[in-house]
Amino acid sequence: MTDLERENLRDHEYDGIREYDNPCPTWWHLIFLGTFLFSVLYFLFFQIGTGRTVAEAYDQAVADDLKLRFAEIGDLAVDEPTLVKFLAEPAWLAFGATTYQTHCKSCHGKDGEGLVGPNLTDESYKSVKQLLDVARVVEKGAAAGSMPAWKNRLHQNEIVLVSAYAASLRGKNVAGKGAEGEPIPPWPTAAELATPAEVKNSGTN
Repeated sequence: MTDLERENLRDHEYDGIREYDNPCPTWWHLIFLGTFLFSVLYFLFFQIGTGRTVAEAYDQAVADDLKLRFAEIGDLAVDEPTLVKFLAEPAWLAFGATTYQTHCKSCHGKDGEGLVGPNLTDESYKSVKQLLDVARVVEKGAAAGSMPAWKNRLHQNEIVLVSAYAASLRGKNVAGKGAEGEPIPPWPTAAELATPAEVKNSGTN
């Protein structure tokens, strides 16, 4: 051991082991300084400036994707004729099914069989008396908050399409939770909702 090495040894000893009193390497200090500067810039950009968080960027990406998807159908009205129309649109019912699987299956089951929420595949309903009520329940919630309101959490078109999908499950009678509420009349058909003018025009085509 050289004299220099002896000078650099600390007096503290543990189990026969002594440490050298060497300074940290320069590159270590540079990394520490770099991470500190990065944290300051990150805070200024994301917390004070215009930078978007990962969650905000995701929400924007979802909104942009929905805008592209819905360019074909525009903004849908939440009304009975619109629901009836999309009950007969398999491609858009599939979109509603995706929304259902994301937000609804935890309470109503993967196939609508009912878990915490009621079975959607039988003929009995608790908060629904007519087709439009399905969308109203989705929008405003029900059962004193047990069914949450989705009006401010989903795009209006998503509400229409997931409501149409939920309504389409009626009559499938998937084994699951027992019927709740009261039986209600069947959903209306497009023919039943057609105005006299629409009926006349369809007959002349």
